[in-house]
Amino acid sequence: MKARWDIFCSVVDNYGDIGVTWRLARQLVVEHACNVRLWVDDLRAFERMCPEVDVQLGLQWQEGVEVRHWPADWVEAPAADVVIAAFACQLPPDYMEAMAARERTPLWMNLDYLSAEDWVVGCHTLPSVKFKGVQKYFFFPGFRPGTGGLLREAGLLEQRRAFQQDASAQQDFLQALGVFPTAGARLISLFAYENAGLARWLEVLSTDGRATHLLVPEGRILGDVQRWLGVDQLAAGDIQQRGSLTVQVIAFVRQEQYDRLLWCCDFNAVRGEDSFVRAQWAGRPLLWHIYRQDEDIHLDKLDAFLELYTAGLSLAAQAALIGLWQAWNTEADMAQPWKMLLEHWPEVSQHAKTWCLEQGLQADLATALVKFYESWI
Repeated sequence: MKARWDIFCSVVDNYGDIGVTWRLARQLVVEHACNVRLWVDDLRAFERMCPEVDVQLGLQWQEGVEVRHWPADWVEAPAADVVIAAFACQLPPDYMEAMAARERTPLWMNLDYLSAEDWVVGCHTLPSVKFKGVQKYFFFPGFRPGTGGLLREAGLLEQRRAFQQDASAQQDFLQALGVFPTAGARLISLFAYENAGLARWLEVLSTDGRATHLLVPEGRILGDVQRWLGVDQLAAGDIQQRGSLTVQVIAFVRQEQYDRLLWCCDFNAVRGEDSFVRAQWAGRPLLWHIYRQDEDIHLDKLDAFLELYTAGLSLAAQAALIGLWQAWNTEADMAQPWKMLLEHWPEVSQHAKTWCLEQGLQADLATALVKFYESWI
C-alpha cells in the first residue's frame, strides 16, 4: 500500500510558500506515485498559479493531488504516514493528537527554508522536538552535498536546453503572452518585492545604448514601476516606452509558463524561494530579492549564497555580481552596479550555465524526501 503524505502550507509570502509545496506535491505524485494531500490555508493565493482551483471547496483534486483547505477551525482528519510542515508552520493541535494516536508512528518533518549557510549541512535530518512520542526531523533544502537539494522535476534541464535552442518555440511562447520584443533587445523579467532602488535601475536601462524589454508579472513591485513611469495604474497587457526601455506588464501565469518565461529572458530578477530556484534552472544570470527579516538576518543568508555562487568567477566579475545583489537588497543606487555587471556579462552568463549544471548533479528535493522516508521505515 502506498504511503500517504500530508503537506501543510501556511501562505506567508503570497506565492513562495505555496509555489514550493505545490511543485513538491505534484512531483511526489507523478514521479514517486505517492498519495499526497496538500493543506493550504489561503486558496486564493493558490488560485493565482493554479486557476482551476475552486476557492469555495474544502476538498478537491488538482493534477493528482488532493487539495484541502486548511481552516482556522480544524475539521477532524486522519494523520498521514508522512507529515511535512512546510517552512516551520505550526500543525493544528488536533492533527498532532491524531499523529500521536496512530498505531504506526508517522514520519514528521519540518521542511525548512532554503539556505546556503554552512550550518545547514550539520542540521539536515537532525531530530527536533517530540510530541507524545512522535519525533520531528529537520529537513533542509540546499545547494551543498549533505542537504536535501533543490526541487527539480525529472527531465527539466533537458527540456530547458531544448527550448532555449529553439528560437521559434521561444517566439511562439512570448507571442502567446502578447510579448513582441524588438530584434536585439535585452529581455529581462522582474518579479520582486517593493524596492526603492528600482527607479535608478530603470533610469539606466532607459538611457542604455541597447534596447531593453522589461517583463513585469503582476505583483508587489508594480507600484514602484508605476511611480517611475508617472502613471496611476498598470495592468496586464499595458506597455510603456521610456527611451530605450520598454516596460510591459504581463498576467500572473501558472508555474510551467513562468519557467518558460525565465528560459526566454536574458536576465531574471526574482524573489523569495520558488522563483529563485527556478531562475537558477534557467541557466541565465539572475538577481535575487531575498525576503526581508528582522535585524537584517536575511542579509547573512544572501551573503552565504553569494559566497557559494560566485566561487570560480574572476575577482572583478565576482565583485560586480555581489555589488549588484547587495545594492538591490539594501535599496541602494543600482546604476553603477548594473553597469559593472554588463562589463563582465559573458563571464557571468557562462557561470550561470555552469552553476545550473553543477546543481543538477545533486539529487532533487522530492527524491531526497522519499529516500529519507524509505530509510526511516
